[in-house]
Amino acid sequence: MAHLADSLKAQGNESFRRGEFVEAEDFYTQAIQKNPGNPLLFTNRANARLKLHRWEEAALDCNKAIEITGQNAPNHKAYYFLAQAHLSSNHPQQALDAAQTAYTQVLYPHPTTKSSPNDLQTFSLYVLRCKKAIFTSRERARLRAQGDLLADLEESLEMKLQQDLAAVSAQLRAPSIYHHSGPTIGPIAATEARAALHAAHETRLSGLRAVFALAQDPSLTPTRREVPDHLVDMITFEPMHDPVVTKNGHSYERATLYEHLKRSPTDPLTREPLSMQDVRSNLGLKAACEEFWASGAEMWIGDW
Repeated sequence: MAHLADSLKAQGNESFRRGEFVEAEDFYTQAIQKNPGNPLLFTNRANARLKLHRWEEAALDCNKAIEITGQNAPNHKAYYFLAQAHLSSNHPQQALDAAQTAYTQVLYPHPTTKSSPNDLQTFSLYVLRCKKAIFTSRERARLRAQGDLLADLEESLEMKLQQDLAAVSAQLRAPSIYHHSGPTIGPIAATEARAALHAAHETRLSGLRAVFALAQDPSLTPTRREVPDHLVDMITFEPMHDPVVTKNGHSYERATLYEHLKRSPTDPLTREPLSMQDVRSNLGLKAACEEFWASGAEMWIGDW
C-alpha cells in the first residue's frame, strides 16, 4: 500500500506545481487512505488546503502530522503551515506559537532535519509578521478605548477586505465539491484578483488616514505605537538596544547573538560560520534604537 501512496503523492506534487490545488488535495487524500501513518502526506495536503483558503482543514492536517511525528519531533513544515492557517483564521497568538516552533527547529536543527537554505529567513519573517498582527490587534483595542473612530473605520475596511477575499476563494473552488453555484476562476486569476483587492485596500486605508491627519488637531491625536522592522532582533524578535552587524550584513542584539554563538557558531540566517570576532557595533542602527527608546517606547513595549 505504501508504494501506491507514494505514487499518488507524486501525482499530487505534480498537480500542486501546476497550480491545480483541488486536484492535488484529492491525490493527497487518496494517498492518506493508502498510508495514513505518513505525516508528510498530511503536511502536503495542508499546503494545498492553504492555497484554497481552507484554513481550519489545513490546521487539522498540520496537527495530525505533528501528532504522528510527536510533539517534540522535528516537523518544521507542519508548524509553519499551521502558523499560516492560524494567522489567516485571525488567531495570531496560536500562529506565533507555531511559527516560533518552526523557526527554532530550523535555527537549532535535529541531525535528521532536512530544510531549505531559505527556510530560516522565511520563518523568521513570519514570526515577525505574527508578532505584528498581535501588536496591531492590541493597538486597535487601545485606540478604541480612547474613542478613536479611525480604528473602527480601519477595522471595517479590513473586514470588507476579508469578505472580498473570501468571495474570490469561493470562486476558485470547484462547484462539484463546494456546491458553489456561481462562476469559477483559475488560480492565476484568483491570485491577480487578491492582489488587486489588497492594493485597493491599501489605497483606501492611506486615504482614510490622510483625512484624519488633516482633520484632527495633532496635539489631540493619540500617539501611534510602532516598532520598525529594522530595529527588531531576528533571533528574539524584540527591539534591540545594542545592535551588532555580522560580516554578512545582518544585525542582531549583541547579547542575543553571543548566546546563539555559544550554541551554534553560525550566522543565524545564512548558517555560514561566524564568531564574535566577525561582528562589530552597528553605530548607525544603535543611534536609531536610542531614538526609538527615547521616544517613550519603554512605556508600552510590553504590549509587543
